Formats: sequence, C-alpha cells, structure tokens
Amino acid sequence: MMRRREFITLLGGAAAAWPLAALGQQPVIGWLGPESREAEDIRVVPFRQGLKDGGYVEGQNLAIEYRFADGQYDRLPALVADLVRRQVAVIATGGIVGALAAKAGTTTIPIVFQTGDDPVRVGLVASLGRPGGNVTGVTSLSVEVAPKQVELLHSLVPTATIIALLVNPANPNQTEATTREAQAAARRFGLELQVVHAHTERDFDTVFAQLVKLRAGALVIGPDLLFFSWSGELGALAFRHAIPATCPYREFAAAGGLMSYGTNIADLYRQVGAYTARILKGEKPADLPVQQAVKLELVVNLKTAKALGLDVPMAMLMRIDEVIE
Repeated sequence: MMRRREFITLLGGAAAAWPLAALGQQPVIGWLGPESREAEDIRVVPFRQGLKDGGYVEGQNLAIEYRFADGQYDRLPALVADLVRRQVAVIATGGIVGALAAKAGTTTIPIVFQTGDDPVRVGLVASLGRPGGNVTGVTSLSVEVAPKQVELLHSLVPTATIIALLVNPANPNQTEATTREAQAAARRFGLELQVVHAHTERDFDTVFAQLVKLRAGALVIGPDLLFFSWSGELGALAFRHAIPATCPYREFAAAGGLMSYGTNIADLYRQVGAYTARILKGEKPADLPVQQAVKLELVVNLKTAKALGLDVPMAMLMRIDEVIE
C-alpha cells in the first residue's frame, strides 16, 4: 500500500499544476498582476504583510500563485482563466483592469481588489457598503485627486501656463475620468492642458521629450498601476529633466519628483491582504464593505523645489504631511 508521503512525492511536477489545497496541505490564492513581476513587488510586499497580520505566511501555511501580464492587459483574461482552472481560494489584484478581468472570469471565486476608480461606477460592486456577489476590496478614488494636483502645481509654479497630464491609454476607464477632472481644473485656473501618453515604462523618455515640444511648464502624472509601479523612476526622470511635476505616489517625491499628493498605497495593499485573510477564514466578499481611503498625504521635496528655483507658499507649507530634504 502506498503511503500518503510517497504518493505526494510520486506526483512530483503534477503538484505544481494542482492547488495545494486540493492535496489537503494549505490554501492557495492567486495574485493577478497587470504589470511585470519586478513592477508588482511594490504592491506584493505590503499585501503579504496584510496576510501575515491575518495569520497567513506564504510558504508556511499559504501558497500564492503569481500571474503577471507584463503591461499587456489583453493577457489578463487568460491569466484569470488559468487561476480559475487551478481552483485558487481567492484572487487578489490591483487596478481596475485587473479587477474587471477577474470579475469577468469567475462568479464563484472570491476577488479582492485595490483600485483608484469608483468600483460602483465601473460595475465591480453593487454598492460600497454591500458589494454583493464575489467581489470586494479597497478604493482610493484617486481620480478625484487630479483636480487637487492641478491646483497644487499651479500654486507652486504660477508662471506655467501650459501643463501636461500623463495618462495610460491602456486603462481607458481611469484615463477618461482623470482627463475629464484635470481638464475642468485647468480651465478653472486659466491653464492649457496637454495630454501625453505612456503604455509602458519604455515610453517615459519619449514623454519627457514631448514636454519640451509642447512647451509644458509642469507635469501632472495621473493615477495608474503603471505609474505607481515605476513612480521612483518617474521621479528621477522629472528631476533630471528639471520638470516641476506631481504624482499621486509618495515614492515619486522620494526619488526626486517635486511633490506627491494621494493616498498611502502600501496601506491599501495591506488592507487587500487583510481582507484576503478574512475570506480564507470563512467570511464572504458580499459581507465585506469596500474600504475607502480617507487620508490624503501631501509630500514635497524641498531639495527639488530649491533646485527648480521654486518657493513653497506658506499656506502650502502648513498643509504638508511630509517634507523631503
């Protein structure tokens, strides 16, 4: 008679194709990443911390199947289908593109998302308080930040009459909403807004070359998974090109960008991990309200401001949550 240990050993490579939960060992969850493995680390690390806070540690009592689209969002449905075939216990994902792909791919496996868009407006959940179905998560409603980004940048660079807005056309839901909000704010301050696009990080150098041709005096970087994943690189590029710029993510200002204004994304992904842990313990997504980020942080890099010859108004100094010098 073959013992259980010998049976599992005999399976060998087949174990990689079966969820470990099916072997009675530990739950298996899926991570659906719209970007590359390297870019997703900035989200995965706090996500795993949220799981740990909930009592689950990868490699000890939990396995995670990672799937990455490498910025090719049309690959997401196939990646979701693969996770569904593997019968993962939960699918966790970031961004509206990942969340919509996951929802389209399964009505039974619980899905936990983080998005900067309005999950009710795009049809992810029935309501924030009672999501219903198999989907819940965390939202920062970051498209609403765009008008404030325009206002803050105008306060710091009042001489700029043309400003650029960087968006990712591969994410049409967020791009459309962000552009609409930023355009309205620009008109309010008598500014001309020029929209520039980046599909991948390889487009960033071209974007900054475009700013010169457009005679843009400042840059607003919209909320997007791509820009969050490469926010440090964008901050370094903005500093190198001496472009006053704002971004929703703190990592941008820390890397040399002029300022950031938005939510603490690491905190949001810890919440995604915490919700995933609660679902693993038996709670249902339909009963878990979508969490909303309530705190917005303003971070200003004074070293960059000085290098750009900009004076930070006293009214702004009093509102800053963090100063980088």
